[in-house]
Amino acid sequence: MNQRRHFSFSSLLLLLLLLLSPAVVLGECEADDNSDRDRATALKYKLVALASILLAGTIGVCLPVVAQKKIPALHPDKNVFFLVKAFAAGVILSTGFIHVFPDAFESLTSPCLPEKPWGDFPFAGFIAMVAAMGTLAIDSFATSYYTRAHGKNCEDGKDGGGGDLEATDGGGGGGGHVHVHTHATHGHSHGAISAGASSDEAQLTRHRVISQVLEVGIVVHSVIIGISLGASESPKTIRPLVAALTFHQFFEGMGLGGCIAQAKFKARVVAWMSVFFSLTTPLGIAIGFAISNVYKENSPTALIMEGVFNAASSGILIYMALVDMLAADFMNPKVQASGRLQIGVQISLLLGSGFMSLLAKWA
Repeated sequence: MNQRRHFSFSSLLLLLLLLLSPAVVLGECEADDNSDRDRATALKYKLVALASILLAGTIGVCLPVVAQKKIPALHPDKNVFFLVKAFAAGVILSTGFIHVFPDAFESLTSPCLPEKPWGDFPFAGFIAMVAAMGTLAIDSFATSYYTRAHGKNCEDGKDGGGGDLEATDGGGGGGGHVHVHTHATHGHSHGAISAGASSDEAQLTRHRVISQVLEVGIVVHSVIIGISLGASESPKTIRPLVAALTFHQFFEGMGLGGCIAQAKFKARVVAWMSVFFSLTTPLGIAIGFAISNVYKENSPTALIMEGVFNAASSGILIYMALVDMLAADFMNPKVQASGRLQIGVQISLLLGSGFMSLLAKWA
């Protein structure tokens, strides 16, 4: 049930985007340049883009999930997994800083928008900041809610003859104390087992919240870039985007897939989340193609919609990459205990962010 609630949040957000997407066709700032338009050739590139992005996204998001079961070295507690996840986190971090936020800034500072209020205030940065703080709030409240819900379930289902389990919140640091009252003949082993189980469950809850919130940030961005590509009728614009967005989707999928693998969802939920991610950009391309006759990328409504959603998406992605992926893994005792692994994850982070930043030259 908890997994279903997590997934429904992402579904509702995508539905909101789809309902609002027709609004981006209203109005026009200036006449478009028709010199490089070729509808027939553009359609061929769009179909290639749709197929390649769908395939790359599917492989990217499924690879970590499948590999950890088939390849022991890629299990979440192995060194290689930390390296792969650091690379993927670098990709997501670069996506937020290099790909998404500059687009949001460009849209919300466009000369096609009224000078007041859009020229008087840095809305892109403000929206990204609010989105990051909102993500923190969701992250905190969702984790707290599901932790309390699990604690209540454990308390309701406890064994009356084995002693009482009392969980005490340790305050803002998130590290609670578990007090176990047992009969003298039981010793202290029950307390250690209960504390370990509680810690594992809390960690699992965190991974599940992280994977869901991260998918929301990626989905918002993916739908927008899909609509932009699908609405374009310029082969010169679409051609370089095909390869760039294919790699983009693959690496983003790896980052999300790594989080899903750690969350240990049931197979059906993993399948739904993977399909949901894989279809968002192709769905955006299809929507963009459907509205290409009336879509005006320089209209004030389109610029505001794209700018706001991109800014919010960048805030979510930057927060998730830095706080929930990099900080958590880099401070992991396993990483802290190994100098070689520390250097390895740093290099992986630089490679991931570097490769993704390089793609900004084309997309």
